[in-house]
Amino acid sequence: MDDKVREFLMKHHAAIMATIRKDGQPHVARVTVALVDGKLWSSSTQTRLRTQFLRRDPRATLCVLDEGNAGRWLGLETKVRILDGPDAARQNLALRRVIAGDPPDVEQYLREKIAEQRLIYEFEIVHAYGQY
Repeated sequence: MDDKVREFLMKHHAAIMATIRKDGQPHVARVTVALVDGKLWSSSTQTRLRTQFLRRDPRATLCVLDEGNAGRWLGLETKVRILDGPDAARQNLALRRVIAGDPPDVEQYLREKIAEQRLIYEFEIVHAYGQY
């Protein structure tokens, strides 16, 4: 990841994520992304369709949006690693802290993430392009 991509990702968190259905058709979803310790992450759950698609085929494309300027965007072709082990709730907390700061009650937040079966998508950037 070069400095220009890193700078864009540090400022912009809204994205569209495309995964691949079994029949090859793309599946898109609005997601939030952020850099956590230099790695690009997004939160999801065990039950989302995109999680099922990524378990079969770990490729995903992101379009990260500059919501203040429709002409600026960053396309990322990625390989996704699903982080869903015992640290997933704390990883979600780390992501939340980057995007929105601490929740009012950290322990309650962690319990909610466990109940929601939250996990993290970690994106390995293969190719970056766009108007950023």
